[in-house]
Amino acid sequence: MNEPSLPRPAMGASDFRELRQLGSLYVDKTPFVARVLDDPAKVILLPRPRRFGKTTNLSTLRWFLGRSAEDLTGLFSDLKVWESPAARGHFQKYPVIYLTLKDVKNKTWEGCFAAVAELLAVLYNEHRYLLPGLDPEAAEIFTAILHRRAAPAQCEAALLRLSQHLHHHHGERVVILLDEYDSPLHTAFTSGYFDDAVDFFRSFLSAALKDNEHLFKSVLTGILRIARESIFSGLNNLSVYSLLDADFATDFGFTEQEVLDLLLRLRSARKMEDLRRWYNGYDFGGHVIYNPWSVLSALSRDRDPLQPYWVNTASDEMIRELLFRFGGGEEGEGEALLRGDGVRYPIVQDTVLRDIYREPDALWSFLLFTGYLKAEDVAVEVSGNEGRMMGTLKVPNLEVGTVFAGLFRGWLQKGVGGERRLQELSTALLRGDLEIFQEGLERLLLESASFLDGSNNKVKMPPEHVYQAFILGLLVHMQPRYLVRSNRESGHGRYDVMVCPREAGLPGAVLELKVRKKGETLQSALGAAKKQLLACDYAAELRANGASPIQQVAVAFDGKKVLVGTP
Repeated sequence: MNEPSLPRPAMGASDFRELRQLGSLYVDKTPFVARVLDDPAKVILLPRPRRFGKTTNLSTLRWFLGRSAEDLTGLFSDLKVWESPAARGHFQKYPVIYLTLKDVKNKTWEGCFAAVAELLAVLYNEHRYLLPGLDPEAAEIFTAILHRRAAPAQCEAALLRLSQHLHHHHGERVVILLDEYDSPLHTAFTSGYFDDAVDFFRSFLSAALKDNEHLFKSVLTGILRIARESIFSGLNNLSVYSLLDADFATDFGFTEQEVLDLLLRLRSARKMEDLRRWYNGYDFGGHVIYNPWSVLSALSRDRDPLQPYWVNTASDEMIRELLFRFGGGEEGEGEALLRGDGVRYPIVQDTVLRDIYREPDALWSFLLFTGYLKAEDVAVEVSGNEGRMMGTLKVPNLEVGTVFAGLFRGWLQKGVGGERRLQELSTALLRGDLEIFQEGLERLLLESASFLDGSNNKVKMPPEHVYQAFILGLLVHMQPRYLVRSNRESGHGRYDVMVCPREAGLPGAVLELKVRKKGETLQSALGAAKKQLLACDYAAELRANGASPIQQVAVAFDGKKVLVGTP
């Protein structure tokens, strides 16, 4: 007798009904439905990193709560939500408005508005059975939206109007589910029409969600909590549950037990300790969470070596630019993250996109809430009369660690001309061949011209930060034989950069960086760096570690120009 076929992960499928009808692998997250219904808030915002199950959970709500001529009991009867009599009392009871903005990623405001108008037309077409029951004025507006010729003000009120029509027709208040609400705002910010987008979506959301008597419940998902730009201005019935909160903590991503159950269900040869090392480490409300996309990808390819999956599902352009604008941080934060250490920083829950390019605090919080870091030991720390939420931020797992390592390595290899040139550059530094070393640095600065361009209206990046980013790249390249450190005490002060061998007898280097100030020459800036190397004896730590020979290197910057020398 043939054994029944095992369910397989349906990669890319996120519709709950489709997953269940096809018999695809499904991890039971339906307690999420009961938690939404039990929550006293009328409007719930659930920001989570991409591909952590947001769309599937919203789809589950849609098919559980939504009115339908078809009895969908079979989709839920063997799942946990069916064990709740209170939740079953809401089954297939409400008219549902379901809208996803995940693909609204247009480069202009005109394109963005047209995309939203198209989505509204499709949504209204789904409910065009309402038309015969509308008065002439309402029917005219309904038809204008249906045929994509509505005015902006009519589109802004589209969800409110539709909820009103549905309530009157069905006699039940409406559920509004909005997936990836912030996707258009990310594109608007990077494409230069952020203010137009914020103005529209503020009115669009507030009209539907604020004081809407036709609304029973609304759930919004996205990546970030964008509140201080007044997207949710005046919305006093909104509850936000971020990945730091205990509520809804296990509804997104997989728990340890869920991954163990998957291994058993699929009879997978994968080892749990390998999956832990690669894909867990996230801390959602005190629970250890695995990246669901990567776990399912690994289990669907269980004969292949484990590798990054989640990090390859989206462009890292914005992350790349942010990291190199700040050069890994003034205090060596990038270096600490690559070593696996933590950095203590304020956690800013309300993301202000404009601040990401100006304030390091906003950068590190952005990396936390987008899934590139995790937070440990989160607590409110009081200083004087001010309290701030602080957390120790770390790289969560090996998969994300490859992102940071790859960003630095790839950027450097591109800047200096590939792997061979990178090897030559690091060898030149340790041998004291300053001519070749200077040539490589100059090539890197030319490649990084956009970061140093004074006309950039987001932030001016100090040249020392570019150089620190370069050293972080060397850290990746030179492991495991070397440690690369920055801003540490040695001798009589704090050096800028040190390349320290892990074994005695290997060469080491310490570097002092200077930027040419107004009124001085590049040569004089270099001279000051040389004097500081000698006066502070930064090479003391290298001597203590048995480095030989020791290279003391002074580097002076002036925009895209660099000058290197030794005392």
